[in-house]
Amino acid sequence: MFNRTQQVSTNLPEVVTSSEDLLPVAIIGGGSWATAIAKIVMERVPNIYWYMRRQEVIDDFIRQEHNPSYLTSVHFNVGNITFSSDLNEVVKACRTLIFVTPSPYIKNHLRKLKVRLSDKFIITAIKGIVPDENLVCTEFFRQVYNVPEDHLAVLGGPSHAEEVALSRLTYLTVGCSDTQKAKLFADMITSSYIKTKTSADVIGIEYASVLKNVYAIASGICNGLKYGDNFQSVLISNAAQEMNRFLKAVYPIDRNVYDSVYLGDLLVTAYSNFSRNRIFGTMIGKGYSVKSAQIEMEMIAEGYYGTKCMKDINRHFHVNMPILDAVYNILYERISPQIEIKLLTDSFR
Repeated sequence: MFNRTQQVSTNLPEVVTSSEDLLPVAIIGGGSWATAIAKIVMERVPNIYWYMRRQEVIDDFIRQEHNPSYLTSVHFNVGNITFSSDLNEVVKACRTLIFVTPSPYIKNHLRKLKVRLSDKFIITAIKGIVPDENLVCTEFFRQVYNVPEDHLAVLGGPSHAEEVALSRLTYLTVGCSDTQKAKLFADMITSSYIKTKTSADVIGIEYASVLKNVYAIASGICNGLKYGDNFQSVLISNAAQEMNRFLKAVYPIDRNVYDSVYLGDLLVTAYSNFSRNRIFGTMIGKGYSVKSAQIEMEMIAEGYYGTKCMKDINRHFHVNMPILDAVYNILYERISPQIEIKLLTDSFR
């Protein structure tokens, strides 16, 4: 069990030798995955900071002792949480910041930031790309906020927040170029139901986590069009190959795309009823417009934004990505899902 340490400085030490050096920890975000990660962290770290944008949500959280909007079954000891709607206050107080905000909103959250991020350990659990910038989140923090590469990490793997809330067995991967920091943080979040491993493939994990959302939308569209399990298996097999082609083009290192952080995350997002991207795609396949599907869901389907970003990025790499192209044509060019998916099926073997 880790305890809150009283340090003169809350900047990351030059040499990190123990998990204590990563404390205090803050959660940045108030959604379902942020709530699940807070639950994970508090299994071993009893005291955390937690930034939420709206003070009224914080007030309800403290009164009810659970997130009033997400994963309401998860009870928290709110006496061990320092809540704040002031991002500067939280960043200043902590060494490790876990960002769990939807990628389309991250720039708005950071606009009022006056505290430097470059001397913090930044972990992104955001499975999306920063719009307009067309950067995965670690690259966004590195280029825009001058955070050193070895101070940046990504948390990935097949992990629905709803199952974490039920303490179901979950495997997560911590990616960081600094293997020591990756291992220490992985140890910090390991528990009876959270198994961890580490990786140096930060960029690959981030792009894979974006693409699997796109492919989950494709899976949902096909489900809405009543394509069966036989075709779904072919679709996801081709999606894994497409993902591998792109990762080799954008970041050509030795990786095994069959690892859980790549293929496992793709499978759970494409097949699970918890997957909001699959649900969004299913609605599109059933004839909903993009706007009506978004309104009815009341939650962010990261893959909608990721599709456009990945299409723009791939214009520089020219990787053969027919599934990405099909989803883009359906969502942004308003081509009929029936026509586009029929063309896609003809390209598969």
